[in-house]
Amino acid sequence: MKKTIAIIIAFLSFVFLSLKVSTPGDSSIGVDDALRNFEMGVDDFVIANEQLYEAIEGLNADSASIISARNALKDCRRSYKRIAFFTSYFFASETRFYNGAPKFEVEEPTLELVEPMGLQQIEALLFEDDVLAGKSDLLIQSEAMLTSARDMHSLLFGIKINDAQILESVRIELIRITTLYISGYDAPMLKTGITETLEATNALQNALKPYFEANPDHSKSLALLISNSQNYLKAHQDFDSFNRMEYLTQFALPMQKEFGAFVSRLDLVINTTSHLNYEAPHIYSKNALKSWDDHRGDSMQKMALVDLGRTLFFDKSLSGDASTSCATCHQPGNYFADQLQKSPSMVRDSVLRRNTPTLMYAGWQHSQFWDGRVANLQDQIHNVFLNPLEMNGNAEALSGNVLQKDKYKKLINASFPGKNVQELGINEASEALAAFIKQLGPMDSPFDQYIAGDQTALTDRQVNGFNLFMGKAQCGTCHFPPFFNSLLPPLFDISEVEVLGVTATDDFEKPELDIDLGRFDLYKMRYYKGAFKTPTVRNSAKTAPYMHNGSFQSLAKVMDFYNKGGGRSLALEVEEQTLSSKPLNLSEPETEDIILFLESLTDSKPENQNFPN
Repeated sequence: MKKTIAIIIAFLSFVFLSLKVSTPGDSSIGVDDALRNFEMGVDDFVIANEQLYEAIEGLNADSASIISARNALKDCRRSYKRIAFFTSYFFASETRFYNGAPKFEVEEPTLELVEPMGLQQIEALLFEDDVLAGKSDLLIQSEAMLTSARDMHSLLFGIKINDAQILESVRIELIRITTLYISGYDAPMLKTGITETLEATNALQNALKPYFEANPDHSKSLALLISNSQNYLKAHQDFDSFNRMEYLTQFALPMQKEFGAFVSRLDLVINTTSHLNYEAPHIYSKNALKSWDDHRGDSMQKMALVDLGRTLFFDKSLSGDASTSCATCHQPGNYFADQLQKSPSMVRDSVLRRNTPTLMYAGWQHSQFWDGRVANLQDQIHNVFLNPLEMNGNAEALSGNVLQKDKYKKLINASFPGKNVQELGINEASEALAAFIKQLGPMDSPFDQYIAGDQTALTDRQVNGFNLFMGKAQCGTCHFPPFFNSLLPPLFDISEVEVLGVTATDDFEKPELDIDLGRFDLYKMRYYKGAFKTPTVRNSAKTAPYMHNGSFQSLAKVMDFYNKGGGRSLALEVEEQTLSSKPLNLSEPETEDIILFLESLTDSKPENQNFPN
């Protein structure tokens, strides 16, 4: 490990940022201020790292030394959040070193391992049961951080940036605040998410100051929102009791909306991201993310493709023996699940290997199936269609018989203009089915209505459940907003997998580890043993049973499992568990409130939509 970190330090010491090209223009309202603020922030970060190293070096058997080291880490993290928006945007690869996840990560497709390092790993080591046993690792980590911090000024060598880039970095940080910082995503044990949010907000205010001064008439609303947000954060710094819903609806989301309008008025909008839609008011808006794997520009053609997919979804002749359609297992009346632990297979008296998940919001993932073995919906549909246990379809029969039915001709002509029907087959059918599935994300639940301004849509207990979900219970550190699935903010370019140590049944008095190895079956990396994709919890109140094996029969059992700390806390051998094994210590009323919040994520009934008989 020493060697790896030394190599990284050497790399960071000599890397220089190449020219960043962006549009629009040559304006330089806030560039000098941004660079000056970054340099001052780096100086503060260096001092904080020096103090952290000194505190770690002083660790001893006295518990006061551990508290001192943790407090030094809190100071160091706060100093980092003053430069995080700039560092994350302009030096993205280096940011991973400073504040990367405290677990081994597998780089695909090369399968190279990235060791845990930086502030989050230091936190993990400082909260081990035997902190002194990890003192040598702590010193290595802290020394690496300190050396890297001292070299951060060199990253500015030859840098050329403009106002549009600075403003985009602010925009992305606002998303990071509302989805990650307030949940304690990168400091779950220190519970400094709210104080760090304040530091990040202060940094954004400093970055925006020259733009406000140059455009006083356009900036009043946004400047007031930021100031009021700061005051609110100063007055409510306790992590567990922080009212995230009030903060989001009164300050954070309005700030995003007003910021978008402000940058548009300045004509300084650029979008270097692949998935964020800057025309959306805020990250909880229905159109906050751009659809991926969608290259069709004609809206009428898209609508026809969705209609074709909808019709195919209910067509049993797609299966090998004409007994099964997609809707057999993904039933609209059951929110596109089937309420079974495992669905029957095409082979008599047998079941499929894993639970059938809802298809709602399935389009908002970068990988499909529980183990994430395919990258998109079309590949998933192709896989299911040909799988002898699922549909046992026949590609020749599909193109030769099914797609040539009279009911498809008009839809096919509108979906694939200029193509002869005889040319169509499994690829076109998969594209149409994928188009249909992608629009199964209405975001019209009571929760969404509340976010949109209807203060009567949620009860006080449901609001408290959301606050717990995104705070003390740490659910939001894996089930990320706005879809509450594994799409990682703020860029939403990764779907994460987690190792929970799921049991074979929901009998936690006599627990047995489930034998399904998940993603390990695809890639023989021990960090993937028992790794599965994190599904959406939207509509989870209607899609029991739960987990990849359908072993948990109720949301109460799910909450009990997490509250205990996963499989490792049940004395099961889950060496690479990514879920913290420390109990959450949620009370019974708190657990009930979280379940009430989950119920508020239930959309309007899918069977009310226009589906074929």
